[in-house]
Amino acid sequence: MKTNTSINFAERGCLFVAALGILLLTACAELLPTAKPPPPGYYSIDNTHNTISTKPVVRTLPSTAPSLVVGTPLAVAGFDSQRIIYVRQAHKLEYFAHNEWIDTPARMLSPLIVKAIENSGAFRAVLRTPSSARGDLRLDTEVLQLQQEFNGSPSRVRFVLRANLVEDITRRVIASREFEAVVAANSDDPYGGVIAANEAVRIVLEKLAAFCAQAAANSRP
Repeated sequence: MKTNTSINFAERGCLFVAALGILLLTACAELLPTAKPPPPGYYSIDNTHNTISTKPVVRTLPSTAPSLVVGTPLAVAGFDSQRIIYVRQAHKLEYFAHNEWIDTPARMLSPLIVKAIENSGAFRAVLRTPSSARGDLRLDTEVLQLQQEFNGSPSRVRFVLRANLVEDITRRVIASREFEAVVAANSDDPYGGVIAANEAVRIVLEKLAAFCAQAAANSRP
């Protein structure tokens, strides 16, 4: 009987010590500072205004010079969100955890496309949808890729854009092309990728503006 009582007291003592240890650990955990995730970074595609001349080319346009409606750019699946994409393996898209675009790349491109084509001086007017006005031609674009690639050193950003120039009334395609630019990043991190992405966009938009101007000239009677 005495032995059983001694065992019970010993068991209770062990339980008390264990409970006390849990309480102490909980108290210490509450007192220790918790690690906070880094604040998210939000980035834009916009510096093409600084590298593409903001002054339109001054030239005398013929009376037959067309007007152009720029449709809202689209994006293929996987590239239609604000998440910044990077690639380490072929066919596998990954996303930076705490870094995003301020809007989808397609929507950020819309005003930049209009500005680049206006600066070509090849069109009587360049309109951006939605607009009640109709144009002679319409430009439809789609983002096929915008990704930072880490399969080499340094990393690089690849931007691919598809463009279709059509007659606005008949919807007849008069010209179609894909444009690609690959730019090395200055640093292998999201910000380095953002800077490279802006440069890749600048390169593609210059090619796009020249393409639209040439196609419009060729389509005139």
